[in-house]
Amino acid sequence: MSPFRLTRTLPEDASGAALRADVRAGLIRTPKTLPPKWFYDARGSALFDRITTLPEYYPTRAEREILLARSPEIAAATGARTLVELGSGSSDKTRHLLDALVGLRTYVPVDVSASALEQAGAALLAQRPALDVHALIADFTTAVDLPVDAPGPRLVAFLGGTIGNLLPAERAAFLHSVRSLVAPGDALLLGTDLVKDEATLVAAYDDAAGVTAAFNKNVLTVINRELGADFDLDDFAHVARWDAEREWIEMRLRARTAVTVKVPAVNLAVDFEAGEELRTEVSAKFREAGVRAELAAARWEVTRWWTDRAGRFALSLSTAR
Repeated sequence: MSPFRLTRTLPEDASGAALRADVRAGLIRTPKTLPPKWFYDARGSALFDRITTLPEYYPTRAEREILLARSPEIAAATGARTLVELGSGSSDKTRHLLDALVGLRTYVPVDVSASALEQAGAALLAQRPALDVHALIADFTTAVDLPVDAPGPRLVAFLGGTIGNLLPAERAAFLHSVRSLVAPGDALLLGTDLVKDEATLVAAYDDAAGVTAAFNKNVLTVINRELGADFDLDDFAHVARWDAEREWIEMRLRARTAVTVKVPAVNLAVDFEAGEELRTEVSAKFREAGVRAELAAARWEVTRWWTDRAGRFALSLSTAR
């Protein structure tokens, strides 16, 4: 069996330091914001897994439909010997690609969670003992250095529509950063959720069972546990709103009454007015022309564009110029 290698590129306390910095910066600004990555402790990850199975939440099913249908074409077009997955989590979505990439030698999952990488690596090697799995504990929104033994051609996968969680300037920086990882001729497989009717979009982020509401509020639980804060989850209501001008969904937490929250670890006492909202996520939706333009600006050329049968979600395959 090939060894499973795990390389830490983040300091041991990087997550705690980043949480403290994000909470301090986000709660003292107007309007208040927090980045969505703090949803994902063990409970948050489990809640998101439930969200992906809900009838209202179409993106996971739509992307899987495309991967099932198009993975052989992706493999033929790229001839990849290394697959790099950014924000890999359980590596579940990429199993279809791994099956199709018959010439693949190395898989490089990149995630901030060591436990997720270890669990995924063990499961993959049990099924594919010849695969070289070199996992990186890293934040894909910052510079990532690939292993020197990751042979080309390389295919970088960034799936799930996660790129929509980045603001436009952040997306531009991210796409340039990914381009700097690879050589001309290497490829990027990008998942993007598409613009559609408001009712479908809002329902996907405000399901009838309340799972997304619990997921949204979980960020407060994380802050309470890690930073000693005293958020009362019942003081806040889940809000999902479509911004038609920016073409993105915003998830927010709205204070039901005026409340003051203490966050001892960052020496903050934060006042919320009744009705004041804390933005916890932006999820941008895309059009094909916009995706092509953003990729071209970062020296990527789109060579394939696929959608699911209903036209809800897209995978694009681009070549590094």
